[in-house]
Amino acid sequence: MRSCFARREPFAQAGKYVAELMSDVPRKNGWSLAEHAGDAAPDRMQRLLNHAVWDHDATQRVVRGFVVEQLRDQPLVVAALDESGQEKSGEATAGAQRQYMGCAGRIANGVNTVYCAYATPGGHALVGARIYVPHDQLDDPERRAVLGIDGGLEFRTKPQLAHDILADMVTDGSMPPWAAGDEVYGRASELREFLEDNEIGYVMRVGCAFHAEVAPGIKLRADELVARHTVPESWQICSVTGFKGERRYGWAWISTTSPRHFLLVRKHLQTGELAYHYCYIPPTRPIQMMTLVRVACLRWPVEEDFEFGKDHFGLDHSQVRLYTALLRHIVLTMAALAVCAVTAAQAKTRTPAPILPTTPDEQPPEDLGLIALTVAEIKRLFMLATRRLLPETHHLHWVWWRRRHQTRARWYHHRTRLRRQLDTP
Repeated sequence: MRSCFARREPFAQAGKYVAELMSDVPRKNGWSLAEHAGDAAPDRMQRLLNHAVWDHDATQRVVRGFVVEQLRDQPLVVAALDESGQEKSGEATAGAQRQYMGCAGRIANGVNTVYCAYATPGGHALVGARIYVPHDQLDDPERRAVLGIDGGLEFRTKPQLAHDILADMVTDGSMPPWAAGDEVYGRASELREFLEDNEIGYVMRVGCAFHAEVAPGIKLRADELVARHTVPESWQICSVTGFKGERRYGWAWISTTSPRHFLLVRKHLQTGELAYHYCYIPPTRPIQMMTLVRVACLRWPVEEDFEFGKDHFGLDHSQVRLYTALLRHIVLTMAALAVCAVTAAQAKTRTPAPILPTTPDEQPPEDLGLIALTVAEIKRLFMLATRRLLPETHHLHWVWWRRRHQTRARWYHHRTRLRRQLDTP
């Protein structure tokens, strides 16, 4: 990231900032990071985010380039869109207002950010971010100045922010051949048209009230389409590998008037709950339902990136208020996550295939081995290499113990799934 910084000193401070994000500091704000890094005061950390001269947009492109370079050779790559938030008190922070916050599961006061994850079966990391700023903050020049919002920033909806992220990825050649997102992005026709114009396939979640054209001039709701056009033989049970075993659902797809557009429906095998996806397959790609299923399931890793980013790297820990400072903290957190995620993905390729049960009544063998190194373990090993409080053997013993315990937990989760399948008609 050196080329993104005008001077050597801010670059060195950014290195300290990223290293402390990978530390075991429980709350990763300016004061705690500065103290843990050995600074005499938080001034340098705060200046790095608020006033230092460096290009955070270029830094985000560098992080994205690093992730893409390391993970692009996977058999399937998906740009997974989603948003995540940080609760805030008051309205003195850029982007803060009362809105639905996924992190809280309710209407709360906070800042929402649209993210894109570069998701593959072997690893994933965040590669794009745009902060959602409401109308009223942008329409008031005085408030813009107080919140540090640049005069050129215009209001963008969340789907439009996702469009901007993907447009940047198309421009720099890092855009995967597939995209996925939840209902916020699935119902945005302009975003879907952008993807189609660039021959990018997509599997976008939509609601039951989404209308698809099944005959010239005839559009029906998604739930009505399922009721009219599916029979028991329409459903296929497809399985996609997850950490705790196979994710098994019933899947069906319904053709539309376009030979390249489909409605993909997922059914939960226990509850019967339905989830709807509107899909597009570019002319250069074969029409296969299983490909759409795999793309749909690669939307989930972005939520895991949020969990890792917040729990281990302080993605939502910043206590800054200015727009630029918020975005800079996010970008540096993405850099820390990317380093650990890519390292974990590389370690996964050198780990033997997991031992899993094949029958519901099978008993576990005495030695199940160890799971591949996770993002959390990579972060702990980084701390072991840079800052050691206890003997190295003690830390490595705990790394081994956790991986062994997680392997056994995965084995039993998988066996439970096999037993549940016997009870599913």
